[in-house]
Amino acid sequence: MSAVKKIAVLTSGGDSQGMNAAVRAVVRSALFRGLEVHGIQRGYQGLLNEELRPMDIRSVGDIIQRGGTILQTARCKEFTSPEGQQRGAEVLRKHGIDGLVVIGGDGSYQGANKLSKLGIKTMGLPGTIDNDIPFTDYTIGFDTAVSVAVDAINKLRDTMTSHERSSVVEVMGRHCGDIALYSGLASGAEAILVPEVPFDVKQIALHMKENFKNGKRHGIVVVAEGVCSGEEIARTIAEHSGIEPRVTVLGHIQRGGSPTHNDRILASRLADYAVHKLQEGDSGKAIGIHRGEFTATDIDVVVSTKKPFNTELYNLAMRLSQ
Repeated sequence: MSAVKKIAVLTSGGDSQGMNAAVRAVVRSALFRGLEVHGIQRGYQGLLNEELRPMDIRSVGDIIQRGGTILQTARCKEFTSPEGQQRGAEVLRKHGIDGLVVIGGDGSYQGANKLSKLGIKTMGLPGTIDNDIPFTDYTIGFDTAVSVAVDAINKLRDTMTSHERSSVVEVMGRHCGDIALYSGLASGAEAILVPEVPFDVKQIALHMKENFKNGKRHGIVVVAEGVCSGEEIARTIAEHSGIEPRVTVLGHIQRGGSPTHNDRILASRLADYAVHKLQEGDSGKAIGIHRGEFTATDIDVVVSTKKPFNTELYNLAMRLSQ
């Protein structure tokens, strides 16, 4: 396959910490390799609106530490249609762009896959806090989101212990429970509720009641939003134990803030490798890291595969939550 000479980068879907680090690395890696680079504002919607601008070294200065995305992001219903996808490919060709790096989650990958089939060389970078993209151990933003959740749970534990109360903490994760799992394990939660594993709230309630009876001064339950609302879990616990947990919904605070060093490094490494693969003439790949090694998996395969849940880690959390 022929190599690219002019590439573009966009961020799509929900924002995640580390997207700016990825944009920075795409731009600077491309310039280092002698390529021209354009940034596309507002994701696929901006592509259809031809919101493209040239990027240079200075345009991505002082952003590696910033949350969100300087390119902004938006949902685009029009791009889900064949007509919208064809229009997107035509816009890229009109501007002489023969390679595209898409930073986002599953929906963003779907769009990149369609453009690849229309002859645009594409690379996907896993930018989502949910950690639900297969063929990579971690996604860009996941480490920061877990850190935010752990910090919040630590603070809640302080006040719960002072008042001898329990708390239900609802974190993000509609289809993937990784934020709940990792933050729950790291903060010593008594129960972790995720979409991938069946659970019995009545048994959790009775277990919490017994713990308080035996002198425990607090109780923390972490629940992924895809399971059900934290309010519903709290009502069920109160019904079966007499304990009335306080509910905290962390919501979009998990997406904001400065990315951890892990997310900055992950984003930089993945972006540099994506540009390298584009320059080689490769296309239609989702870039990831598995056990320290780069992966470049066909986007077709990625979007049709569900990431396996880490049952070993979940079982460890359960063993330690007694």
